Amino acid sequence: MTLRRLLLFLLCAIFITSVDAGAASKRIFVTIGTGGVTGVYYPTGGAISRMINKKFKQYGIKATVESTAGSVYNINAVLSGDLEFGIAQSDRQYQAYHGLAEWKKRGPQKKLRSVFSIHPESITLIASVESGIKSLQDLRGRRVNIGNPGSGQLQNSKDVLEAAGIPLSSIHVEQAKAVEAPSLLQDGRIDAFFYTVGHPNGNIKEATSGRLKVRIIPIEGPGIDALLRRYPYYAKTIIPIKFYPKAENTRDVPSIGVKATFVTSADVDEKVVYAITKEVFDNLEEFKKLHPAYAVLTKEKMLQGLSAPIHKGALRYYREAGLLKYINPALIE
Repeated sequence: MTLRRLLLFLLCAIFITSVDAGAASKRIFVTIGTGGVTGVYYPTGGAISRMINKKFKQYGIKATVESTAGSVYNINAVLSGDLEFGIAQSDRQYQAYHGLAEWKKRGPQKKLRSVFSIHPESITLIASVESGIKSLQDLRGRRVNIGNPGSGQLQNSKDVLEAAGIPLSSIHVEQAKAVEAPSLLQDGRIDAFFYTVGHPNGNIKEATSGRLKVRIIPIEGPGIDALLRRYPYYAKTIIPIKFYPKAENTRDVPSIGVKATFVTSADVDEKVVYAITKEVFDNLEEFKKLHPAYAVLTKEKMLQGLSAPIHKGALRYYREAGLLKYINPALIE
């Protein structure tokens, strides 16, 4: 190889290396906190990450999903910078932003930001038939899993029990993860469990398909009606029994619920939030096909159930798409 060709080769190698380094430096890595792998949060995070990863050449964003303990963990991790995005129940979003529940000592978490809401989630109470539980009042003296620390359903369970006039001291409390509850029920180690989740759900299918017969317990009554009036993030829901043909129920089950919401921090790059919001909303019909729980989604509904201010990156998209009219003006900074 002549000296001239050698120099030319070296120059080309340096140029290619610098281009690759420049491209690598433009890559943005984000992680989405979800929940247990059998719930709806995990596939939701996976669907969002796949949508943005398809457009890597356009946005330079690489998204990954992390299975976590749930809403409280996700919000705290987003605020600390350990996660860029998280899925959290609408009630937990409200409590964090206003400094309630787990955030009472730390005060209002003013850096929390909403991006959009997703599917509705029903507070679901499953009980074995042999336990004799047919209503909330029958839980007294029973072994009940109310949810693990860090999960959204833990506070939901407490709210429902308090509204029904059932003190925690009157039941045998268990705090196992949702993924463990069906086997605990089928093994006879608990009599019932709460799970706040979108339907259909794999855990509930597992619980209703075992050796022991189970039923889904209605969550209703005067105390529950008062709970709905007290807290704006709760609403009446219906659990379609067609999703669980092996349950003892013969009709749809009344309950109450919240919404799953997609949250981030005010510190996250506006361009990143804009890109993810745009991909989900511009491809909503494709997104809805990924899970039966998404069937009821509309762009309007995805802007309801939010209590923290909308992130500026998401607002930029909503402004461009003409969707600001569906957003509570108090959430627009």
